[in-house]
Amino acid sequence: MGKVLMERKDVDKALTWDLSAIYSTDEKYEAAVNEMKELALSIEKAYKGKLNTAGNINECLDEMRKLTEILYLTNSYAELSVSVDYTNDENQERAFKLANITSDIQSRMSFIDSEIIEADEKILNAAISESRENSNYLMNIKREKEHKLHPEAERVLAALSGTLEAPYSIYEQAKHADMDFKSFTVDGTEYPLGYALFENVYEYENDTKVRRTAFEKFSAKLREYQYTTAAAYQVQVQKEKTMAALRGFDSVIDSLLFPQKVDRKLYNRQIDLITEKLAPHMRKYAKLLKKIHKLDEMTFADLKLAVDPEYDPNVTIEESKKYIEGALAILGEDYLEMVKKAYDERWIDFAQNKGKSTGGFCSSPYGTHSFILLSWSEKMSEVFTLAHELGHAGHFKLCNENQNIFDTDVSTYFVEAPSTMNELLMANYLLKSNKDKRFRRWVLSSMISHTYYHNFVTHLLEAAYQREVYRIIDEGGSVQASTLCEIKKSVLEKFWGDDVKIIDGAELTWMRQPHYYMGLYSYTYSAGLTIATEVSNRILKEGQPAIEDWKAVLRAGSTETPAELARMAGVDITTDKPLLDTIDYIGRIIQEIIELTDEIEE
Repeated sequence: MGKVLMERKDVDKALTWDLSAIYSTDEKYEAAVNEMKELALSIEKAYKGKLNTAGNINECLDEMRKLTEILYLTNSYAELSVSVDYTNDENQERAFKLANITSDIQSRMSFIDSEIIEADEKILNAAISESRENSNYLMNIKREKEHKLHPEAERVLAALSGTLEAPYSIYEQAKHADMDFKSFTVDGTEYPLGYALFENVYEYENDTKVRRTAFEKFSAKLREYQYTTAAAYQVQVQKEKTMAALRGFDSVIDSLLFPQKVDRKLYNRQIDLITEKLAPHMRKYAKLLKKIHKLDEMTFADLKLAVDPEYDPNVTIEESKKYIEGALAILGEDYLEMVKKAYDERWIDFAQNKGKSTGGFCSSPYGTHSFILLSWSEKMSEVFTLAHELGHAGHFKLCNENQNIFDTDVSTYFVEAPSTMNELLMANYLLKSNKDKRFRRWVLSSMISHTYYHNFVTHLLEAAYQREVYRIIDEGGSVQASTLCEIKKSVLEKFWGDDVKIIDGAELTWMRQPHYYMGLYSYTYSAGLTIATEVSNRILKEGQPAIEDWKAVLRAGSTETPAELARMAGVDITTDKPLLDTIDYIGRIIQEIIELTDEIEE
């Protein structure tokens, strides 16, 4: 069972990432921060009040791209250091210090967008036609024109940017530094408990007594922090409501969808169709788990169980290479080379330690390679997670190599397509490698329990909850801990019906996700996976032409809207068809798992 978590300083260095690829020493980081401050001052001095010609606008934006690159690198260096150990005061201090410097720079640079917006239409159009590098940035400014505030108001908001991010910082601190999970005992055996241990180990634990006790103890600790967490979240959504109103949006949802370049129809479809059409399939899956594990009742704490836990292989980091390389080789030599470098050059933080951020993420600073955070638990689910994060890395490698920094801000509606695509490539690879019925059932159930459950159920139910929160906020209401628990519980009950008992603690699931501090992010996982499902099935049918189309999409960055990117890959997301196809596909997988189970048991 899980081991006691070590302090970061005691972790094997080989399991940690190497941030020296960004800055080889702290001195080089400090030099970059100074260079950034000087560059900002020189841009302000040279161009403030002078963005009234196409030439000046483009010269200024050329300098701004250099500044943006340094901002991205310095902030990545500071934030990634914090993410692996929230208890390290030195790293915290550096990150806070940089946040203040960044706020000051953003405040100084706010004149650029404000002056460009005020420029004569002919001058703006000339600037767009004279610079391919800046054209998308300028077209986005034109698009944002009606939602921009007075230049002085924009300057003040930019100066407050660090402060406005406080709710997320408070949430992360409470979660990773303050919550001290005590060990728990079952039948005389003591088990250590922590955020990562619960989410990576105990949720999948086969022993019902241990799994349910872990859920109970984990929930009890969350409950102690529900009021602080709710207060931080209330400030977050109130801030978003205020910003939406200031910028002339009718609702928070419209303001948060605006930068994603998708409309309400696509957003609502994703939540409503999945809640209605996928729920019956997932309830069938829950009943299967109950039968296989001979459970007295199917509870919320049992949903992450494996269909065939004895068959779920333990996978070491070294062993994961053969799966990852085998699955992703289909994307070509360059892609495979990146995968090998990720292991060899320590792009990945595998370690489990106290104070480390939970889950997994990939950060891809422009001008260097990606950095992937995991907490490796030797489960096959981690192999799928790593393939997922390498999907982000591969996307931004191609995107950053082919676009300037202004054209790499890919819409969150699309950004989870390349990552979930890699999970499907992993499953397809495994299915081809072995024809045994039990192996096939294990792979198909991994697809449901990891890829589709995570993106089409966990994140989707977050999105349904989040939409309800914003409805209350848009109507002038507020959300306290009790309200948030009620909303979460009703969303879970609506989806699972009578087939899964929503036990005490399930309603606190809203406390576990950082996505609520990132705008409308949660629903985009299912949106990305819908695109990925269609494209991966196209790859299975057509092979190389579909792969080449996909790589062209990855190279395009943010030069196209999500609908255009999907269309380039052969998917029309303006209709219901891709989503209904995907739900149908999930249903067919679940039905096959049920049939294989009957055959294996016979």
